[in-house]
Amino acid sequence: MMLKRMDNILIVVDDLEAAKAFFFELGMELEGETTVEGPSVDRLVGLQNVRATLALMRTPDGHGRIELDKFHTPEVIRTGPENAPVNTLGLRRIMFAVDDIDDVVARLRAHGAELIGEVVQYEEMYRLCYIRGPEGIIVALAEQLG
Repeated sequence: MMLKRMDNILIVVDDLEAAKAFFFELGMELEGETTVEGPSVDRLVGLQNVRATLALMRTPDGHGRIELDKFHTPEVIRTGPENAPVNTLGLRRIMFAVDDIDDVVARLRAHGAELIGEVVQYEEMYRLCYIRGPEGIIVALAEQLG
């Protein structure tokens, strides 16, 4: 077998503190934070004079991780609107399983997140929704029923 696991998903952000607070409120834990720079980082990412702060957030079960990167140099590049719709090409959302979707939505909205559509029920199996957080990040929430 070639693939062992998925280690993490990278999200480049401009406001690292807001992104960390959003994922913390969602229930993720800060695993670590560091600043990286130097020739090996430049060669790895194919840019010059990189200096970035990385925050690694993990799910409570320890299996899922999100790496939040704040580039100090070079300056970040926005390729589209911050609030791109969910049918925009590219990585659009990350889905999390939650125990109480209404509670999670309320807590995230208290921190400025916006419900994209509405909370819907899919058959008798799930309640689902999409919510937009800082930097236009979209997360989907799924509450298993029964």
